[in-house]
Amino acid sequence: MAGKALRDSCTVAFQCFSNYMIKYKQTARMNAAVRAVVRMGIYVGAKVYFVHEGYQGMVDGGDNIKEATWESVSSMLQMGGTVIGSARCKDFRTREGRLKAAHNLVQRGITNLCVIGGDGSLTGANLFREEWSGLLAELVQQGLIDEEASQKYSALHIVGMVGSIDNDFCGTDMTIGTDSALHRIIEVVDAIMTTAQSHQRTFVLEVMGRHCGYLALVSALACGADWVLIPEMPPEDGWEEKMCQKLSTRSRGSRLNIIIVAEGAIDRHGKAITSSIVKDVSTECLKGESKNLECFITGVTAMLFCVCSQASRMGVEAVLALLETTANTAACVVSLCGNQSVRLPLMECVQMTQEVQKAMDGKRFEEAVRLRGRCVSYALFVTCGSNFNVAVLNVGAPAAGMNAAVRSAVRVGISEGHKMFAVSDGFEGFYKGQIKEIKWADVGGWTGQGGSLLGTKRTLPAKHIDKIAEQMRKYNINALLMIGGFEAFLGIMELLAARGTYEELCVPMVMVPATVSNNVPGSDLSIGADTALNAITDTCDRIKQSASGTKRRVFIIETMGGYCGYLASVGGLAAGADAAYIFEEPFDIRDLQSNVEHLTEKMKTGIQRGLVLRNENSNENYTTDFIYQLYSEEGRGVFDCRKNVLGHMQQGGAPSPFDRNFGTKIAAKAMQWITKKLNESYRKGRVFANTEDSACLLGMRRRAMVFQPVVQLKDETDFVHRIPKEQWWLKLRPLMKILAKYKTSYDISDSGQLEHVVLRRPKESEAMAAI
Repeated sequence: MAGKALRDSCTVAFQCFSNYMIKYKQTARMNAAVRAVVRMGIYVGAKVYFVHEGYQGMVDGGDNIKEATWESVSSMLQMGGTVIGSARCKDFRTREGRLKAAHNLVQRGITNLCVIGGDGSLTGANLFREEWSGLLAELVQQGLIDEEASQKYSALHIVGMVGSIDNDFCGTDMTIGTDSALHRIIEVVDAIMTTAQSHQRTFVLEVMGRHCGYLALVSALACGADWVLIPEMPPEDGWEEKMCQKLSTRSRGSRLNIIIVAEGAIDRHGKAITSSIVKDVSTECLKGESKNLECFITGVTAMLFCVCSQASRMGVEAVLALLETTANTAACVVSLCGNQSVRLPLMECVQMTQEVQKAMDGKRFEEAVRLRGRCVSYALFVTCGSNFNVAVLNVGAPAAGMNAAVRSAVRVGISEGHKMFAVSDGFEGFYKGQIKEIKWADVGGWTGQGGSLLGTKRTLPAKHIDKIAEQMRKYNINALLMIGGFEAFLGIMELLAARGTYEELCVPMVMVPATVSNNVPGSDLSIGADTALNAITDTCDRIKQSASGTKRRVFIIETMGGYCGYLASVGGLAAGADAAYIFEEPFDIRDLQSNVEHLTEKMKTGIQRGLVLRNENSNENYTTDFIYQLYSEEGRGVFDCRKNVLGHMQQGGAPSPFDRNFGTKIAAKAMQWITKKLNESYRKGRVFANTEDSACLLGMRRRAMVFQPVVQLKDETDFVHRIPKEQWWLKLRPLMKILAKYKTSYDISDSGQLEHVVLRRPKESEAMAAI
């Protein structure tokens, strides 16, 4: 299909639309999608057009519709909002307006539209497509186009990408701009916490979300808020008293309270619950001072998740979807589910989104939550009476989000009736007896803290198995939760191997991956990797900005990761790198020379800055210094070079919203599994678990959280280089090269396939939603 598209060519118009029904006019990282569509379109031989000011530009025509070039999208990757403009358009809502738009498109031979917007914009695009043949017939009748043009441009193809910070569109896990909006909210909460603690205040934060509570709910999880109010789950009557009781109880052991309110929050009778109302209630019940804040979250510079995992990949997928359309193909929406690209029928998504609003209008709130799907279907549950002892420890290097995972595990474990024990300094602290009970209040405020508050070391348990077994016996530990990187993976296998000698180790064990390197087998993503990627992308943006207005310059950046090239590759895609050298993709001096020549040619076309990333262990001979010196010498007279070793700053400071929520949810799911295994293995007054499936790694595989026995992961692991043998993100590397203007092939075998929106009733065991 891609080959056919290259031969036949096509014309793609790119538009950026705002949602008619919401306040804002753009979301962060529309520009990343614009860049990806333009460059992928040019790569496949298409002629690409910008349509400025959305539908209004299409109706007005003229200079609002301009051909895009490769260079026209340079230096726009890190910019928020949309550089081609976005505007509401009343004219397009009329047939006369759509007739003008059709005439303007036919004049330029445009029959493919890639549209970013909310459900209103996408619905309008689908209506335009359905009316297309009738509009052309009317244009022929009026003499504005001839019959030949009508036949030549007889079909209009539509592909949509959802741009909405509210994340209120059904069918996608996260819309373009949502992650950046979460970053802005978390920045505000983190900033006010110091003041709130100093003055013992309650802060009420109102966030966007007129019809969808995603931002409020997820930000509440990410910052450890005390109370959250969202439209889909209105509180029961008497919520004021229940909230006051909760806040009063908590205030005895805490100096602050955080309440997050979605702008569309209502009670069971449909009456609005505003932040002012919540502030007055909290002030009265706590007899103290409450502050009311509104969080403005549009136009923020975008974060990594919005850049790479969404906008750039979705932009490329949108072009591929357009290439594969036929006259009978329904308009589709490109989205991401987990880390997989999917295509969904546009109107099925729109209808599902509208059904949510109908359910809310009819006060069928449980149905509304179910219709939202995984985005908002979080369940709160309590299962008391288990009364087991569960130990949690961090292993390996620190990773942002570890503390959120520990907090989640501790509180879910206590809610399920367990006694939770914290082990300091990993396995080293374990065998030394650095173990103590950890209570609910002990983990307050941990969610936003970077590093590991429990302490973590790389020590493996094999040499100290006897002492660890002794501590297990001393504290009557019935289950283990290990949060860490490759050392944790090795550690759980060593404990598993020692079960035949030490009966104390015959207990349920589960590992949750947490490492910036993202090199743990059995999981596509690890806690901490997103924060590290954000740090890399932000640093690269700053470094490139430092060269603004100077002569042509290339930056050589070294990233962490051991032998795993995830940070260099995905960070390179997010930052718009020209090359990324990694261990998994061997390179030699000819490749280096080719990259230098490619950069030289780009610089001659007017590009001012270049970016090259290198994984720290990509090659023992071609070091960062060597590459820097080679580029400096070969680029002499065209560009100069600078190098930078990012080092441990990549471990980040405060965890990103993604890592906070990933850690919270994956640890909660791990505790559910532990509870289930404890109940299954409890016999005759003791816990005894020695089967393979009682020692698992919980990882994210494609679209779901999966428990995998660690013994089954041995064959998938390269133990010498401490990486998985197969890594999903390697398929993204050709995309980075394409967007950097290299002539390379692109494997479309893993591209999204058209699926249907299916309403699936979640099982009880799946109550805690996956990402």
